[in-house]
Amino acid sequence: MIMKNRHLSAVLLSTSLLASANVIADTAVGDPQLGQQVWESRCSTCHALDSNVVGPRHRGVYGRVAGKVADFNYSPALKAATFTWNDDTLDKWLTDPETFVPGQKMYYKVVNPVARANVIAYLKSLSAP
Repeated sequence: MIMKNRHLSAVLLSTSLLASANVIADTAVGDPQLGQQVWESRCSTCHALDSNVVGPRHRGVYGRVAGKVADFNYSPALKAATFTWNDDTLDKWLTDPETFVPGQKMYYKVVNPVARANVIAYLKSLSAP
């Protein structure tokens, strides 16, 4: 009986720790400085801050309506978008762009929720208040 209680306690502790980690990740505010590091190492391959490259420029993306930079050739899916880039939409986009906007052209994902929160905080810091 003692062995069963120890096993049950270990399972409950593990479950509690995992749930706590998920809550922390889900409510992460994000660190713009860490986000800049992630952005430079992962996003800058296809994006620049002030010019369009493979992807559209990122300065000012937070608060901008998706697919509306006039001098960038978006996919038809993003051209038809009507949402604004914010914490929620950027999180969904970075989690899985194709699930969020089927038919878009970006296939890169940021799987780690803390890294996503940091990138979003960085992009937010580059936008007008």
